Amino acid sequence: MLHAAAVDLLRKVEVDAIIGPQQSAQANFVMDLGDRAHVPIISFSATSPSLIPRTPYFIRTAQSDANQVEAIASICKAFQFSQAVVIYEDTEFGNGIMPYLANALQDVNTRISYRSVLSRTATDDAIYKELYKMMTMQTRVFVVHTMQSLAGRIFLKSKELGMMTSGYAWIVTTGVTDLFDFIDLDVIEAMQGVLGVKPLTPISREQKSFASRWIRTFMRDNQDVKLAEVSIFGLWAYDTMWALAMAAETLVKTGINGVKNLAHVDDPQGLFTFRVSKTGPLLLEAISNTYFTGLSGEFHLVNGQLKQTQYQIVNIVGKAQKEVGIWTPPIGFSRELNPNVTCSYSTSKENFRTIIWPGDSTAAPKGWEVPVSGKKLRIGVPVKPGFNDFLKVEVDPVTNAVTVTGYYKEIFDSVMTALPYAVPHEFVPYSFFNLEGSRVGNYNDLVYQVSLQEKYDAALGDITITANRSIYADFTLPYAEGGLTSVVPIEYEDENGILTFVQPLTKELWLMTALFYTSTALAVWILAHRIADPPGQHPGLMAYFPFFPGEGIQANLLCLVLVTWAVVASLLNSTYTASLSSRLTLQRLQPTVTDVNELIKSGQHVGCQEGSFLVGYLKGLGFNESKIKTFSSIEYVDEALTLGSKYGGVSAYYDVMPHIRLFLTEYCGKYMMIGPIHRTDGFAFAFPKGSPIVADISRAIVQLTEKGTIQEIDQRLSADQQCAAGPDSLNSATSVTLRSFVVLFAITGCVTLACLVISLVLYLRTNAYFIQRMTDFKDYLRGFPQRMSDLKALLRQRIGSFFSHLKKINYRFKG
Repeated sequence: MLHAAAVDLLRKVEVDAIIGPQQSAQANFVMDLGDRAHVPIISFSATSPSLIPRTPYFIRTAQSDANQVEAIASICKAFQFSQAVVIYEDTEFGNGIMPYLANALQDVNTRISYRSVLSRTATDDAIYKELYKMMTMQTRVFVVHTMQSLAGRIFLKSKELGMMTSGYAWIVTTGVTDLFDFIDLDVIEAMQGVLGVKPLTPISREQKSFASRWIRTFMRDNQDVKLAEVSIFGLWAYDTMWALAMAAETLVKTGINGVKNLAHVDDPQGLFTFRVSKTGPLLLEAISNTYFTGLSGEFHLVNGQLKQTQYQIVNIVGKAQKEVGIWTPPIGFSRELNPNVTCSYSTSKENFRTIIWPGDSTAAPKGWEVPVSGKKLRIGVPVKPGFNDFLKVEVDPVTNAVTVTGYYKEIFDSVMTALPYAVPHEFVPYSFFNLEGSRVGNYNDLVYQVSLQEKYDAALGDITITANRSIYADFTLPYAEGGLTSVVPIEYEDENGILTFVQPLTKELWLMTALFYTSTALAVWILAHRIADPPGQHPGLMAYFPFFPGEGIQANLLCLVLVTWAVVASLLNSTYTASLSSRLTLQRLQPTVTDVNELIKSGQHVGCQEGSFLVGYLKGLGFNESKIKTFSSIEYVDEALTLGSKYGGVSAYYDVMPHIRLFLTEYCGKYMMIGPIHRTDGFAFAFPKGSPIVADISRAIVQLTEKGTIQEIDQRLSADQQCAAGPDSLNSATSVTLRSFVVLFAITGCVTLACLVISLVLYLRTNAYFIQRMTDFKDYLRGFPQRMSDLKALLRQRIGSFFSHLKKINYRFKG
């Protein structure tokens, strides 16, 4: 009908402007007609953000619903609502706001846990079922974006289900707050404690006068309805008419009055045949430039739409909407609007006045709670035959009562106590084995069961955070250290071996010592053979001079070489003596394996805890799956390490740091850690994806860590771990390396070489005949090429004569 009316106005009446497409779907069609006829289409009630102007001839003199989403998101941020359920109607009005609302909530870290889409004609039974479904969820924050009629039915059913009590938070959009006076009293009674947003309209004398006159007129014609104020749509309609009148008056003043329309629009089918307005473009420009303060506030168009304004945050208390705050984009909230005073703006709940929440409560809801009244949070705990030192689960076979004890249980209890609210919970066992002893689950399965929320709402235990598990569940901050390493058996070295005397020094140091001993002895011979006894005594001189220099040698260079060597020899002697003494008196311990790569290359078997993530992790390190064995108890690990890989056991055992330290404590002095500590995340509590309690528990873990509570529990429940520190704490004597003496050897070499060079120079200066012999030898070498050439010529001549003689003999023989 509206479409036909718009065509009739353009064709028959030939209007220059159209006011009135009340719905977005209508405006979408009419704006195209206005574009054809160059006639402004003005709407003061089509608020859907999905209505995107495709032509400059469409003007929206109302606030877009997209303008209020930031105010709603700011409320969630102020009260730290981590999740929210959005209820909206399946119309263009309801669907249009969703992309903007989702983005705004995401910007403040509020996740939409569920979207409830209701038909405008949904039955009460359908609404009841949908609300009951939402009641069984954890989220207790609901954002309602529907028209007033559907919203009334939603709140009546919500009150019937007990969802308008303490702990719930309801937020409604302008579709409800703007038409509050048209809501039935029984619906208002059901909406007690609801928060709403609505555009802020300044209270003025003109507005009060208009409202008084309009309300009297309306109530005279509708005596069954009692109005307290004019809706925002009424104020926008009044300002729209005023702006159009001002624009028309501007055209009259400029001399443009009664301009006739132009030719018909080209339409072959003749469906929309009407003339193109010449006044329309001028009127559009005049309206766009119109600026004044109207009943709804400032009338100022930006890109064909009313400029975004401030929003009131109202609280439904009694039969009225009580203002509790003002939201100013993008500054934040303030308690009141006073243009003469600099107000304090923020996104904190402290800038709100007292809010009465559902259930007549003044305490802000936390936004979530355990679903269904009286139901406890089900905490899954692993049941396994071994590795129960940190968490032990016992199930009474008669009563099925579950008893949980251990280090992790005490930490969990401390965290629950530290929360600002009570979380009723119960422990539900998760067995890794069935009655026949066959494995039926592992830690990955337990985390996956938590994500399904069919049997478990969370999980407790030595659950390591891994990338694969984080796909299915959310983890709190770790409460126990991470890290993965291995232990191997310790073997004791025989201190009475036949080669013990060579072990204090490394092979490289022994070789370097021998080399310098020989070179120093040779240098002594070179420097001393000319002034020492007859040549027969030279070998003995070389042998004992490096250790016992003789008194008959007076050469300064020789003394310098001997003194330098004596320093090095003295240090080597004392170091060797100390190292040998420690080896003979201390028990030397060393691991049977020192390198992870050695285990991989040699194909030895390694072990890890059964049911953990370590099998996949070890495969990632390079171990063959066939070489990885799993164990269900610490006793089996000890037995396998004792046997070794050659006899059906393992050469090394891998586990996370808490279990490794406990293992080393149990078998003190028998095993030791080797290799690097591979970085992994620690143990944490697992919850379903999006669980709002994760953030609170993580904060509680941080608080307990800072206070030292977790450390106190660790010290009280953990055994003495002096033997668990690793190989650094064991008594051992190491060999002295070449690096310790490289500088001394370098100094000795430089001094010896310098003395030899100086001795050579002095010798050449005092022996002229040697220089002459060197010169003659040099001349001999210079003539050597000529002599070689003569020799080659002589050889060629002799060889030629020899072959000629052979030819003659051969000729004679044939003749």
